[in-house]
Amino acid sequence: MMRSVVDTNVLITFFWEKSVARQLFYNNKLSLVSPEYALEEINKYQTEVCKKAQISSKQFEQLKIELAKIIEFAPLNQYSNLLKQALNISPDSNDVDFIALAIKENCALWTNDKKLSEQNAVIVLSTEELIECLTDIEQTEKIN
Repeated sequence: MMRSVVDTNVLITFFWEKSVARQLFYNNKLSLVSPEYALEEINKYQTEVCKKAQISSKQFEQLKIELAKIIEFAPLNQYSNLLKQALNISPDSNDVDFIALAIKENCALWTNDKKLSEQNAVIVLSTEELIECLTDIEQTEKIN
């Protein structure tokens, strides 16, 4: 099982019916976590998401409930002691929660934000890189 912190931009792609990320969210080799803060960000962009994904507000709410069943949303108090450290590491102050949670969970951060690769405290994986990791895991399992 591979654990990963998921950033908001990746979470938002869940609302697109045919997105690769949405398929990955259902992969049983992945255990995904994100800060509760990400839910606030998703709500903030609801209108934009609905428009781009061509879904209604009702569909948005239903998909958000589905997303919350797949992703573990961690409350701030689980990683707040690491925010200061993360602030010194993160190239973008908007991503501090994700870096802090990745440090706490000792796992990779799944994001397509190339700027987050500018730090080396946590491993950053794009969707493409995550797929490669999962493929490697599945091939290793077949050998064993």
